[in-house]
Amino acid sequence: VQLQAYGGGLVQAGDSLRLSCAASGRTFSSYSVGWFRQAPGKEREFVAGISRSGTNTRAADSVKGRFTISRDTAKNMVILQVNSLKPEDTAVYYCAVRVSGVSSAYVATSSDSYDYWGQGTLVTVSS
Repeated sequence: VQLQAYGGGLVQAGDSLRLSCAASGRTFSSYSVGWFRQAPGKEREFVAGISRSGTNTRAADSVKGRFTISRDTAKNMVILQVNSLKPEDTAVYYCAVRVSGVSSAYVATSSDSYDYWGQGTLVTVSS
């Protein structure tokens, strides 16, 4: 599975972006998908995830109410809509898929649970 995240950019605080994760080789409906981010000098952290079934989503407390994850089945993409951006949201954002696991409704938050990663897309939020 090859993943590509894109849609990042330089924005001002309060702006919005639409981050996309595209997959080749398999359809996203086969996987649980997560978005993570890594700021300079910090560890990679979970941002949001969607279950394989698409019925469940999870978001980190720091982004709840501002970030929304969804599937675009027709385009075989997973979207992270990021609104009300803050300077502390500045990071490289990565998408990842989890191919293991039995439950189609589970959303993992640990990066160790994900099997394939795409190259990140940089989001820079100025104050």
